[in-house]
Amino acid sequence: MPKSFHGLVASCCLIALSAPALAQMPGGGGPPAVGVVTVRETDMTETTEFNGRVEAIDRVNIVARVSAFLEEQLFVEGADVKKGDLLFRLERPPYEADVEAKEAAVAQAQAQHENANTAFDRAEQLRRSGSGSQSALDNALAARRTAAAQVRSAEAALHVSQINLDYTEIRSPIDGRIGRASVTVGNVVSATSGPLATVVSQDPMHVTFPVPTRRLIELQQKYAAEGGTGKALRIRLRLPDGRVYDQVGTLGFVDVSVASATDSITLRGSIPNPARENGRRELFNDEFVRVILEAVTPQKVLAIPRAAVLIDQQGDYVYVVNKENVAGVRRIRLGQSSAGTATVVEGLAAGDTIIVEGVQRVRPQAPVTPQPLPARQAARG
Repeated sequence: MPKSFHGLVASCCLIALSAPALAQMPGGGGPPAVGVVTVRETDMTETTEFNGRVEAIDRVNIVARVSAFLEEQLFVEGADVKKGDLLFRLERPPYEADVEAKEAAVAQAQAQHENANTAFDRAEQLRRSGSGSQSALDNALAARRTAAAQVRSAEAALHVSQINLDYTEIRSPIDGRIGRASVTVGNVVSATSGPLATVVSQDPMHVTFPVPTRRLIELQQKYAAEGGTGKALRIRLRLPDGRVYDQVGTLGFVDVSVASATDSITLRGSIPNPARENGRRELFNDEFVRVILEAVTPQKVLAIPRAAVLIDQQGDYVYVVNKENVAGVRRIRLGQSSAGTATVVEGLAAGDTIIVEGVQRVRPQAPVTPQPLPARQAARG
């Protein structure tokens, strides 16, 4: 078969395939075809993201209060512990012996006090009968008071010894999760040995994050009528693996000082950290997260496809098509925007028609041929 015949068939096929597309295009001298959408109000939840860290509400370093050999470690590192759980036991016999010695001292002081009381009673009787002197009675009274003071001193010393004995059993002061032990059994520990372990609370957790001062002022002004940022905003977290945490937190604290180096203010919120079915928790102390400040109540906004927004030296603008199908430039001010959607704070009104597709063929104050775009296609731009 001749090569010219193959070329003819290919040309015919190309013309046949191109015919529908050419039929849809306007003539060379007509207004360019553009895809348009009508601006409408929609509900949108405003969000703003910041870098933040998870912090345990309670964090306690477990330290020894007395000097002794470490005899037992009674917990599993990384396990959950309850308030009052016994964590470490120190050598007890020296402190038990000290308690016994102080108990004996108390008994001795009490005996001396009883003897002083008896001597005072005898001196008082002799003074009443006239056979005793006033000075003897005064000496007996002083001896009785001294003996009473010695009893109280001995009892106080016993109390201190009992406290030191109790310190040989180190218990958790809070509910939480305990970290690794920094000292092994057999070592001598004391108040200067540093933390033996650390316990951090687990549920709920704090989240702290710095917010630029200007942005915080904007949020406070915006939500003042809704009870302030503490009531109008809630907290969500984006975890290090990119997932959005399924619990919602509340904003509760704004620092009193601005960080001079960054011109930011630290905010703090609280968020639940419940144990899952396997006992695992999602949040960890000192974990780096993205904090999402989210409005509690969705707001009415004008949302347009991001592809419709153009920018030049004067700022953002869109092409608006009027009733005569003439395109004109409209300057706008954007609010929160994403990759596919932009919210318009100023410059547009509900019912305006804007160009989304074919903007490269548009000239200001020139006619166009508008073709409405489906919502899904408009969102893709």
